[in-house]
Amino acid sequence: MSDTPADRTPRSPAADLAAYADAAILEDETLRSARMRAEELGAATISPAAGALLSLFTRIADAQHVVEIGTGVGVSGLWLLAGMPESGVLTTIDPEPEHHSAARLAFRDAGIAPGRTRLITGAPTDVLTRLADDSYDVVFVDGPLLSYPVFVTESVRILRPGGVVILNNASAGGTIADRDADDPRTLAAREAATLIAEDDRLLPAVVPVGSGLLAAAKAR
Repeated sequence: MSDTPADRTPRSPAADLAAYADAAILEDETLRSARMRAEELGAATISPAAGALLSLFTRIADAQHVVEIGTGVGVSGLWLLAGMPESGVLTTIDPEPEHHSAARLAFRDAGIAPGRTRLITGAPTDVLTRLADDSYDVVFVDGPLLSYPVFVTESVRILRPGGVVILNNASAGGTIADRDADDPRTLAAREAATLIAEDDRLLPAVVPVGSGLLAAAKAR
């Protein structure tokens, strides 16, 4: 006789591990409040486990200059800043002024000095082209999937040698591994992954947390 109740669908080991990874991360009141604002605005947020990895990446890179594509309400920005030195500056790009208003509130609640964040309202594909080559330690990509190939190309350009680019939702909502999936979002995610895989300067790894992170370090 099965130990699983008849009304409960068995969970996969991968799902259990993902749930454990998120439950192991304790978020403070500022992050919890930011997540509530995200629900009110209908804005997506990264998972706690993915956020913790962002902090880890910025800490390892000793990141002074970070670019974020897709500010949202500031949840991922808070995690990025948590791993950066106090002199580090986060440049975060989003086309929605409403998102930036919410993010500013989150940064203020967290006691982040105003000079540590630079919020740019505009289309990321336009803003990125104005950023200097080889100038940023970490680039976090969390914008529209259809633009991921462009984001990857520009991110690699602006990354310093030894810098790291991180793509959120690298799984395209779980469809990237489905051979039959040929919708535009999935195809864009595959193209972005291929660009990274075929660039000899990049050392990539897929991290199965949240909706999937694809991280790649640029050769020194």
